[in-house]
Amino acid sequence: MNPVENLEYNTEREKLIIPEYGRHFQKMVDHAVSIKDDEERNKVAKAIISVMGNLQPHLRDVPDFQHKLWDQLFIMSDFKLQAESPFPITPKEVLQARPDPLEYPQNHPKYRFYGNNIKRMIDVAIGWDEGDKRAGLEYAIANHMKKCYLNWNKDTVEDKAIFKHLYELSDGKIDLAADGVNLTDSGQFLKSRISKSNRTSSPKKGQRNTNRGKKRY
Repeated sequence: MNPVENLEYNTEREKLIIPEYGRHFQKMVDHAVSIKDDEERNKVAKAIISVMGNLQPHLRDVPDFQHKLWDQLFIMSDFKLQAESPFPITPKEVLQARPDPLEYPQNHPKYRFYGNNIKRMIDVAIGWDEGDKRAGLEYAIANHMKKCYLNWNKDTVEDKAIFKHLYELSDGKIDLAADGVNLTDSGQFLKSRISKSNRTSSPKKGQRNTNRGKKRY
């Protein structure tokens, strides 16, 4: 008999419920499900949990991790395993329930290039009392907004445009245009951006330039 004809391929096998543990674990679980004697079945189930814990020995004695292992054991048995778990058995419906979709913050979709943290910073500044501390934060926010704007693939931006956006995002509570404030020159931000780009693209000292000598077509 040709042994090649008896080869078993994964595509012909049953799909693994938790592939991370491998097929041998799944066979152990299936064997535990098939055991008729309650005492023997519980003994085998605990042995499987022990082996599962050995895969991450630094966590195997942590109660929360132990609960997770027992949940995974019941999941791999398709909840057919009748075993005495030291933890409450999580219902199948709960484990298979889809989580609620995450709500992405859309505080100011009109000016998404500033990022959501800018709006949070503005809200903090508005909550502060008038004074030098708040004025300094407002100036820092406006400067950061200008930097973000220039990173948005722009070569220049006038301060009055930043002040206008800040005025809108703060619901009219921050008006730096009326204070006659001048922000950092655009060239300083662009110079810093070019400098960072050169540092990341240029080869390090002692590093061989692999492009040298290559033919160009």
